[in-house]
Parts: sequence; C-alpha cells; structure tokens
Amino acid sequence: MSALTVTKVKTGSPYETKAGYSRVVAVGDWIFVSNTAGINYATRVMPEDAAGQARQCLANISGALAAVGSSLADVVSTRVFVPNSGDWDAVVDVLGEHFRGIDPTSTFTAAPLAGAYLVEIEVTAFKGAGALPTETITVQL
Repeated sequence: MSALTVTKVKTGSPYETKAGYSRVVAVGDWIFVSNTAGINYATRVMPEDAAGQARQCLANISGALAAVGSSLADVVSTRVFVPNSGDWDAVVDVLGEHFRGIDPTSTFTAAPLAGAYLVEIEVTAFKGAGALPTETITVQL
C-alpha cells in the first residue's frame, strides 16, 4: 500500500482553533469539507435570503475544494442544513444550478442554525471523480 498524505486546510477562522477543526481534510483523493455557511468570509457580508446564502456557501466550498486541487465536479455527497422548511425550495433550486449533471448523493435536514444563517452545506468529494465515466441506473423503489 502506498503512503497516503493527509492535508488539512485552515482559513484562519478563530473557530477552527477553538473547536479544533479544519475547513478541509483531504486523505489521498478523498476530500471532506466542513459545514460551510453562506457568508463571504473576506467581506463578512452575508445575503439576507436563503438562495443567496446557498450560492455563497457553494462559492466558499468551491474555494475550499480548489485549495486541494478539486472542484464541485468531484463532489459525491452533500449534506444541507436549513432551519426553515419554507426556504427549502429556494435552496434546492440553487443546488440544482450547481449539481445537476454531477448528481451527488444528498441529505437535506431541517436543523437549527446560529444567528442569521439560513443554510449551511457540507460536502464530500473524490478528486478526479468529475472526469470519470459515469453510469446512471434507474430503479423502481
């Protein structure tokens, strides 16, 4: 077995130190991105609506994935947390804009979030997955 490398990406957030976590942990080609809020971390501006926050979440996640040589095309699983079920459709529309054709697995949960956060998103990716041949199987459940 070849030696794997573990890469931990930090953003400088004081919460990473306080809570002892990384924005991204990559183990070999597997990439795990922590729950990500819809705030622009550089400007500290956060959209007031769920769709805008979801777009910013995905922009933040894209930047985190790029730090380890990956992109949204490599995402194989998403976990989405929305406190208000009335925002679900708006968030789902944004997810579709970014993931339609990539089609990762997805868990969508109503969960309380701190402050004015209307959505947070966490992803798992596999580096290079977006470039691999894909087979789609349809089943009756």
